[in-house]
Amino acid sequence: MTSAPAFTHRLRVAHLNPRAANPVLLEPDAQARKAIAAELGLLRLPALRLEGRITAQGNDAWLLSGNLTARVVQPCVVTLAPVESSIDDEVRRIFSPHAAAPVEEEVEMPDDEMELLGQFIDAGAVMIEALALALPLYPRAEGAELPEQDDTPDEEDERQKPFAGLDALLSKTRQ
Repeated sequence: MTSAPAFTHRLRVAHLNPRAANPVLLEPDAQARKAIAAELGLLRLPALRLEGRITAQGNDAWLLSGNLTARVVQPCVVTLAPVESSIDDEVRRIFSPHAAAPVEEEVEMPDDEMELLGQFIDAGAVMIEALALALPLYPRAEGAELPEQDDTPDEEDERQKPFAGLDALLSKTRQ
């Protein structure tokens, strides 16, 4: 069973104007940002905004383009201290009935901008996906560094290797 998405903003394709830009402005409220933060594993999501437009592309495709801005708070990968980052990223998705739908559960997509067009375009899902892709992979608090590692094996390391003495034991039994 899959849970409901944290935020959706579905636009019916039949209601979009094919001759003009259809404005999109999404600014989730505090409760929606809290749900999105939980879905993405963030500590907090103080600000999130997608501003753009949906325009017709040819006879049967639609382009959602715009700008995603956000302030996110993630745990530091070293100390787990809160790290605040700002995101300012362009968003571009083409919705087409000719996009290939994934056949298997895990499929490499040839074009990351291309989406399968259905009856709706979910600008909220696009916003969350774009945010997830724009998040810093390894946020670090200021001054946080990994401890230096000593690459020389010590006596304790040798004792923790379960097969370290196997060769010596086998050579004794062969004699």
